[in-house]
Amino acid sequence: MKIQYQDSTTTIFESALYQTTSTVINLEKLILIVDPNWLPIEIETIQIYVSKIRYSKPVYLLFTHSDYDHIIGYRAFPEAKVIASEAFKNNPNKEKTIAQINNFDDENYILRNYPIEYPTVDIMVSCDFQKIKIEEVEFIFCKAIGHNSDGIFTMIPSLGIFIVGDYLCEVEFPFIYVSGFLYLETLKKAKKLMEQFEPIILIAGHGKYSKNKKEMLNRIVESEKYINDLIYSIKNKTPFNLDLFLKKYNFSKNMVSTHKNNLEILKKELTKS
Repeated sequence: MKIQYQDSTTTIFESALYQTTSTVINLEKLILIVDPNWLPIEIETIQIYVSKIRYSKPVYLLFTHSDYDHIIGYRAFPEAKVIASEAFKNNPNKEKTIAQINNFDDENYILRNYPIEYPTVDIMVSCDFQKIKIEEVEFIFCKAIGHNSDGIFTMIPSLGIFIVGDYLCEVEFPFIYVSGFLYLETLKKAKKLMEQFEPIILIAGHGKYSKNKKEMLNRIVESEKYINDLIYSIKNKTPFNLDLFLKKYNFSKNMVSTHKNNLEILKKELTKS
């Protein structure tokens, strides 16, 4: 499995599928694994790496949200405690998410050496800017809603690490599955967290990390611009130049349907408002 980035504490693994990231953070008294994914051999790479650095430290799994690709490696770490949002814990579509994993494995003839289960949450994030101390390390969490309904942002101030899940991904524009307006509110939270804690590294769920503050902020600006331009286009019945917009992305053909889905969600929201 490709290692996208590595320093003395943090290793970002990158899957061959959708440039999805899995991050392992080696702290003094714990190992944190973020969204272990995709293929069995990739998850095995993470398992081997963790076994080499763990010694007797407890392992924690942080799930940024419940999309099936991000929880697919859950039971590969059976002793780990799980950190996720309250909405993640109470997700009414758990069976659907598990079915998506099973369908993916079935379609691709994939066998795994661990069971497929929805994560059981041990440490729950229930509000914005929530401080939780885990093994003497302070974490700051925020609800991140818009992409889906149960996401979280995670800041580790002592290391300057900002984990954003499927927001602020340089490889793709905002994928809105729940609400464009809530997505905009989530972007405001990202900006506030960056202003308050000045992260050294931003880790996104897909694509490259960033260690450049200007680029981090620009990812917020670009995401806001896309959604606001789409809202303007709907309100004023003016065309959105999708061909021109998609030129900045390497995998644009696959993103047309996502843009259309974004458009439909925002149309419904604007109709209700």
